[in-house]
Amino acid sequence: MDAPLYTERSTASPAIKTAKPKVFIPVFPGTNCEVDTARAFEKAGAEVEMLIVRNLTQQGIEETIDRMERIIRGAQMIMLPGGFSGGDEPDGSGKFIATTFRNPRVAEAVNELLQHRDGLMLGICNGFQALIKLGLVPYGEIRALKPTDPTLTFNTVGRHISHMAYTRVTSVKSPWFAGVEAGEVFAIPVSHGEGRFMADEATVKALAANGQIATQYVDLSGKPSDDIAFNVNGSVCAIEGITSPDGRVLGKMGHSERKGENLYQNVPFAKDQKIFESGVNYFK
Repeated sequence: MDAPLYTERSTASPAIKTAKPKVFIPVFPGTNCEVDTARAFEKAGAEVEMLIVRNLTQQGIEETIDRMERIIRGAQMIMLPGGFSGGDEPDGSGKFIATTFRNPRVAEAVNELLQHRDGLMLGICNGFQALIKLGLVPYGEIRALKPTDPTLTFNTVGRHISHMAYTRVTSVKSPWFAGVEAGEVFAIPVSHGEGRFMADEATVKALAANGQIATQYVDLSGKPSDDIAFNVNGSVCAIEGITSPDGRVLGKMGHSERKGENLYQNVPFAKDQKIFESGVNYFK
């Protein structure tokens, strides 16, 4: 099935504005996109605080949880970067990040940010996988999952893929897409082994109706495609990214942070979705 364009933008805004919002980026063992992500946020005008997750000793874990909770309570945004946290083991990606964020103190701080302080959260690639495992997408809160909930699994080609993908902005409900229009197509680098979005038909229809299908893989004509040449991992409904019900939590596979001058020559379509600038402007 296809998802119609969702053009209605959310008019919600945070009660407390800030000229330089803080974004928290945890650095888990195995992630590798935190520097590119921090650079993108800093260029957009955010203050970035990164925390290296220490897990070699019980004391290191406890100190990490303490600091993580404090930073989240003082931040406006949380960003989970891409990579291979914990080597994508055991049995699947994103589990190490999700386990850490299910710590009761961290989970309470995250839910307080999202439910009471109108904060934003973003997860790209490995970060998207963690958001799915936490329930933050598509539900907007950390919760227990059911077997029928959406998931991300192994690419249909059975291996890691790393190349450019063409993606369409299907919904502009999310504040993260305030700088683009529904229907715009972008060329975004992808690099993952477990990026195939899976959900049953009823779930996909519900996500589409609520504007939660943020982005889709498309062909050169801008139409969502099942062709493996364009739908690079075999995702149902060609879904590349989804959001929480209110759009403030965004998870996507494509590495939107990998942008800059003189990159991706002779590749069609625009390259910058203005995600980071939109996140910062949300708080102004």
